[in-house]
Amino acid sequence: MAEAREFTNPELDEQFGLKIEKGEREHLHRLKLIDVGKRGQAFTYTLSEDGWATAAEIFRNGVPRSSRLAARALEAVVRAMVSGLLRHMERTGSPLAEIFGREEDLTPAGLTTSVDEPVHEPAPKREAAAVQEPTPMRGAVPPVVSLAGTPTTVTGPDTTVTSGTTVTSGTAGTAVASGADVETRIRKAYAQLAGKPNAWVSLTHLRPLLADAPRDEVDATLRRMIGLPDVRLVPESNQKMLTDEDRSAAVVIGDQAKHLILIGA
Repeated sequence: MAEAREFTNPELDEQFGLKIEKGEREHLHRLKLIDVGKRGQAFTYTLSEDGWATAAEIFRNGVPRSSRLAARALEAVVRAMVSGLLRHMERTGSPLAEIFGREEDLTPAGLTTSVDEPVHEPAPKREAAAVQEPTPMRGAVPPVVSLAGTPTTVTGPDTTVTSGTTVTSGTAGTAVASGADVETRIRKAYAQLAGKPNAWVSLTHLRPLLADAPRDEVDATLRRMIGLPDVRLVPESNQKMLTDEDRSAAVVIGDQAKHLILIGA
C-alpha cells in the first residue's frame, strides 16, 4: 500500500528485509488481498482492490495489538503514524489511494502542451458560427469563453473570439478553445453539485451535466486539469462500493481509474 506499485520477492527483500513465501502468497491470493503475476522467474505482488479496502478498514479501526514486546514497539510506531494520517484524511477528505499514489499517476507525462504548439484534437460538436480568419499569433493570448447568450465576435490584433462556440488564437486555434470551454463547463457542473467548499463530487453525477460534450474531450480536459493546483482527481478508496455506472464514468489517468473530483476555491 505504501509503495503503491508492483513488487517481486528480491525487491521486497532488498528494500524491506521481507519475503513472501509460497504459503503466504497462496493465502493472501486466496483472500483476494493481492494480485500475483510473473516477471521472468520471479513472482510479482500488487495490492488488489480488496487489499486497498482492507488497508482502509485497518486505518479506520486501528492496527491490532501483538503479545510480543518487539512487535508491540514496532506496532506502536505504525499506530502513531496511522493516527496522524487518519487525522489528515478526515480533515482533507483524501483517500489512501491518493496519499500513497505514485507521482506518475498524479501528473502523467505528455499531457501538458504549450499554447504556441499546434494541438490536434477532435473538433467539438457544437452549433456552427461564423469565425473570422485569425492573424498569426505573436504571443499567448488567454481565451475568452461564453457559455450562454447570443454569439458575439470580439477581434483584437492577435485573436478572434466568438463567444459560445469557438475561440481561435494563432496556431493553437480551436483545440485550445475547446479545452478551455470544456474546463469551464466542468467547473460550473462541479459548483452545481458540490454541497460545500472543497467537497468531493462523483464523476457519475458530473458526466450527465456534460452529456452534450464529446466523451474524449471531457476526458482529455480532466487529464489536463489534474495538473492544476486547485484540482484533485482520485480513485474511490472503497472499491467494493463501485457500481458499473461508477466504473463507466471514471477517467483513466496513469493506468488508474479516477472516480472523484475536488475543485478548490
